[in-house]
Amino acid sequence: MVFTSLLLLALGAIVSQTIHVAALGSACGVPLTTGNALWGEPYWLENIHHQGVAPFAPNATEYKVFRNVKDYGAVGDGVHDDTAAINAAISTGSRCGNLTCGSSTTTPAVVYFPAGTYLVSTPLQAYYYTVMVGDARTPPTLLASANFTGLAVIDADPYTNNQNWYINQDSFYRSARNFVIDLTRMPANASATGIHWEVSQSTSLVNVVVNMSTEPGNNHQGIYMEVGSGGFMGDLVFNGGKYGIWVGNQQFTVRNLTVNNANTAVFGSWNWGWTYQRVIINDCQIGFNLSGGGNGGEAIIDAVITNTPVFIKTPTPTNVSVAGSLVLNNIQLNNVSTAVMENGTTILAGGTRTIESWGKGNIYTGTHPNGTFTQGKIHSAHKHSVLLDHNGFIVSKGHPMYADYSVDQFKSVRSLGAVGDGMADDTEAIKAALAKYAGCYIIYFDAGIYKVTSTIHVPAGTRIVGEAWTQIMGAGLNFNNQEDPNVVVQVGTPGSQGITEITDIVFTTQGPAAGAIVVEWNVRDPPGLQGAAGMWDSHIRLGGGKFEVLSHADINLLLFIIANGTHLQDAECPAGSFNLECFAAFLGLHITYGASAYLEGTWVWLADHDLDGSDQLTLFSGRGILSHSQGPVWMIGTSEHHILYQYSLVGAKNHYMGLIQTETPYFQPDPAPPGPFDISNVYDDPTFANDTTMAWGLWVQSSTDIIVFGAGHYSFFQNYSATCEGNTTCQTQIVNVDWASSVSIYSLATVGTTYQISIEENGIIYFANDSEGFSSTVTLWSPAPAIYP
Repeated sequence: MVFTSLLLLALGAIVSQTIHVAALGSACGVPLTTGNALWGEPYWLENIHHQGVAPFAPNATEYKVFRNVKDYGAVGDGVHDDTAAINAAISTGSRCGNLTCGSSTTTPAVVYFPAGTYLVSTPLQAYYYTVMVGDARTPPTLLASANFTGLAVIDADPYTNNQNWYINQDSFYRSARNFVIDLTRMPANASATGIHWEVSQSTSLVNVVVNMSTEPGNNHQGIYMEVGSGGFMGDLVFNGGKYGIWVGNQQFTVRNLTVNNANTAVFGSWNWGWTYQRVIINDCQIGFNLSGGGNGGEAIIDAVITNTPVFIKTPTPTNVSVAGSLVLNNIQLNNVSTAVMENGTTILAGGTRTIESWGKGNIYTGTHPNGTFTQGKIHSAHKHSVLLDHNGFIVSKGHPMYADYSVDQFKSVRSLGAVGDGMADDTEAIKAALAKYAGCYIIYFDAGIYKVTSTIHVPAGTRIVGEAWTQIMGAGLNFNNQEDPNVVVQVGTPGSQGITEITDIVFTTQGPAAGAIVVEWNVRDPPGLQGAAGMWDSHIRLGGGKFEVLSHADINLLLFIIANGTHLQDAECPAGSFNLECFAAFLGLHITYGASAYLEGTWVWLADHDLDGSDQLTLFSGRGILSHSQGPVWMIGTSEHHILYQYSLVGAKNHYMGLIQTETPYFQPDPAPPGPFDISNVYDDPTFANDTTMAWGLWVQSSTDIIVFGAGHYSFFQNYSATCEGNTTCQTQIVNVDWASSVSIYSLATVGTTYQISIEENGIIYFANDSEGFSSTVTLWSPAPAIYP
């Protein structure tokens, strides 16, 4: 193995020679700094010119992406019942919901709530591809009436006749932000829930407060989540209640969770793996109740628990089973009687102290194939100071809302000449907008599909905001040569630095695109700022969305237009086919040598099925996420179905990753990787020794100080057949680390994979040693103080 590639050397040389500060557009005098919104001024989203389009919606010329609930009759005075008006704002326009369809990308909506108190008596039903946004300056209150009936105030996957509207594993593209939900008018003994959040990837709950009864024995809960395949939520506060949150899902990441004065802060019903980062629990009886027994792995980092008798309650003793793996890292206890209680017995004492690193489950080191069941202190990974804030916590930064900015600090790309209809070439209009206004205005990508045919250069210092996951689509010959790949969107140039933020964007391609590097991330944080260069609620989606086979009439011109779209749907690329026109990308996301990156909820997905249909697909994307970065990198996200790997770290340093989740392509090993791509030494592609015929979930070479705090690597199929699940032979190896790397992996769950961790492509940890039934869980793997071969 060549540990230092030519590409890595070249990038290092560029960065060491040149450091560029943020660029300014030609119309800029000074860079954008603070917002200038006046006191009492509404949130900028309320008054910006709304001209977003959904070009392939039914009746597209009349379809409204942005909906202000007051335009549909909501009053917001806390007296009038606003339920019907709000649900009309959500559902108008032949949208996907109420069992009419399983998923759809064609009818996006931003449903906006101005400041006020909105009385509701039945659930607000969040249709597919909906962003519910409250005024970020004065978050509105959703007030449940005393006679409220239904599952929850916000319901992301309603039941009709005991049937969910959406398949829980495919319940994508939903977000709710900037709300106070008030359940206190409901009787304390009523079954009251703030949010029913049965969701999967590309979803988020952000900046939400739920107020509940504080009466003893009340029956209120902030979140109810029974199943799903998520997902991210963060910056949440729950006051009172029987449960702060009641949650069950395959995997999830929760960041910045505060629960005050609940009976139980978190009830975990089941999972394969959850990561909680930055948790504050005050004056509860129990912090985490995991006693249901269905939790595969719980990993908690950076928590402060105060005046709570029991921090964690776990089920029946597990010294003969790995069920209920638990990892605690940097936990500060203040007046906590018992840190961990197992079946009524204290197994970790409380007090007022800090737990540095503690675990319960199977612990592995180096090449030792047999783990040791441990219930005590475990290895604490080295955290470089660049990953930590001034409190010694992993850096945490919420979705930028720009609450203090005014409308006149934004520039719309549609107002500047871009079309966004998925057909017009918007390359030059977008380039001109960035060249003129980047760095001194926030660049607003109105809802739409922006087709580009050459690289879009986003200068360091640019802030980009989308609307209901605005799409930027790379198309054309520039992106279809895997021997000479080109970048669709380049964020910064090598060596550049500046506050660079991208929110609510989907990056995609039009096939064939065998040479598309969808996003290249070069920018880094300016000195003294952490997490200043990042993406939030932004995704890379390759195929699976309807941009074609739909026509609509232009009323003014009386013409019929046939959309020229992704060419990566079930009509062209059905499951089991091998069509060279179905190349979707060369590489999803490349984080280069000199870059830093804060990525929250980023989903890099090669579609396995058509979101605007129901059929499975066979598409080809060579690589998922490649990082050469020297750090810091904070990565909360998923990468799925790419040919060679989902995550590859080569020569990387100082990464915090949690929770990362992957799936192997359903069609492999037919063809086996690298087919239909070729191995690229320039991009440090992995090898596939020892008859490895499936993609790597995580590949790590020559990388140091890498912390994986929660991971789920899954392999469900061989050539679309799931029979391999029965004996866990869908894939032989899925995570590989070389001898030159220092990596600590906590709370690793695998499915369908014979060996959970490999070193130098030799399987080390056998799944059956860690089996919990369907999944297998490694509580910790860390390098031995190594005897190198």
